[in-house]
Amino acid sequence: MKVSKRKFGETAILYSLTNDNGLTMNVTNLGARIVDLIVPVNGEERNIVLGFGSEEEYRTKDMYFGATIGRVAGRIKHGSFSIGDQNYQLPVSSENGHTLHGGAESFEAKIWDVEVQEKNDQVAILFSYVSPNGENGFPGELKAHVTYSLTNNNEWIIDYQAETDQPTLYNPTNHVYFNLTGDVTQSVSEHELIVDADRFAVVDSDTTVTGELHSVEETPFDFRESKSMNQVFETSYEQNTLVNGLDHPFLLNQIGFNKPQAIITAPKQDLSVEMYTDRPAVVIFTAQFGETAPEVRGKKLVNHGGLTLETQVSPGAIEFDGFGDIILYPETRYKSRTVYKIN
Repeated sequence: MKVSKRKFGETAILYSLTNDNGLTMNVTNLGARIVDLIVPVNGEERNIVLGFGSEEEYRTKDMYFGATIGRVAGRIKHGSFSIGDQNYQLPVSSENGHTLHGGAESFEAKIWDVEVQEKNDQVAILFSYVSPNGENGFPGELKAHVTYSLTNNNEWIIDYQAETDQPTLYNPTNHVYFNLTGDVTQSVSEHELIVDADRFAVVDSDTTVTGELHSVEETPFDFRESKSMNQVFETSYEQNTLVNGLDHPFLLNQIGFNKPQAIITAPKQDLSVEMYTDRPAVVIFTAQFGETAPEVRGKKLVNHGGLTLETQVSPGAIEFDGFGDIILYPETRYKSRTVYKIN
């Protein structure tokens, strides 16, 4: 196990973590994000996540790629919420009138403090950020900690912790994009996917959730057995047609670490990623950027060139019963874990 670091831009540092199997994970304090996940496959190195080569590229192309998202992942409709009798209004996007991923210049844009932790069987980076009271309209000073660990079992473990001095909302995630071919000019359409979820959250045309939970039965959203991603790109079901793929929360049937809740498998079956989480939902987004897709590592990203597995409480939790609870109180320490295991 080893770790090294180098400059990644004006303010960002890139940390390189390598395990005893030759798997390398590059992460940066800009947005507490993953930049590269380089896996030895049949004697070759394959980078299986989407990322850019510098701080400047992230700031000019897309700040969400691989980043820690907070305070609240997903869309808060009209930017408004209540905690008890207190109403709050967040800044909203001029594009659709909602608040996305905690609002502009949120966790993904911050330079986080870093502590390197090295053990025999794993190396880890502990990222920390203090979000001041009132930042982007959220109440309370929030102390956020995100630890990325790389183990000799080829696991990327994400541990989230946080505490607040006032009741607030907290629902973080990681916005990693996987493409297991390592080629950004190949879409994920030939990837196989398993998701242990009987239900998904229906979204509106602006991709806010409607409050309806729909069975995956007899829909292109049924990945309870391994299916090709093509089924969401080549069918005319209303929900996937609406967003040109997936941009939906899946409500997981079970949580914990005994068996994976999702598995992505590469087209040639030579690599897979298993997802384990204690969160009740995963948002899957299939990178339908179309012509606005950025260049990634010198090549134009193809439409549907990646897919996310964003573990979290489902968007809609502050509006609808049955979607979960994302209120964090001063007497409660936030803790959650997600594991991505590379096979």
